[in-house]
Amino acid sequence: MVVSRNEILFLNSMNRYETTDASTYYLLLEHARRMRNNPTEAEKILWKYLASNRMGVHFRQQHPIYGYIPDFVCLKQKLIIELDGGYHLVGEQPQMDKERTEWLSKEGYRVIRFTNEDVFNRLDEVLDKIAEEIENASK
Repeated sequence: MVVSRNEILFLNSMNRYETTDASTYYLLLEHARRMRNNPTEAEKILWKYLASNRMGVHFRQQHPIYGYIPDFVCLKQKLIIELDGGYHLVGEQPQMDKERTEWLSKEGYRVIRFTNEDVFNRLDEVLDKIAEEIENASK
């Protein structure tokens, strides 16, 4: 997708893209949309609890932040929730996840990670941990 300079200036002036500049946002946007339209089963389950401010704060699903697309993010609280499937445990992925989390932490984001199995088998604990993180950020 080609974005004109005027579109970038307009989008930046709207301040909708508080997590990245408009040109980077558009580079990631199509991929983020595909991911939102094809969520994993664990993402579908958790989104039912995060959508529409059900946890008391607004979460976005697959929202570009700098060069990354986290599974869920609450921009106001700078809270990122990542759900890790099996591929996060193999090859270079664990190191890449660690570096990404460290970078986002330096930018002021809190990143909490759960496995897909956590969502399937311990959903109440996952929701309690998210609620705890939201409450801690409000203090």
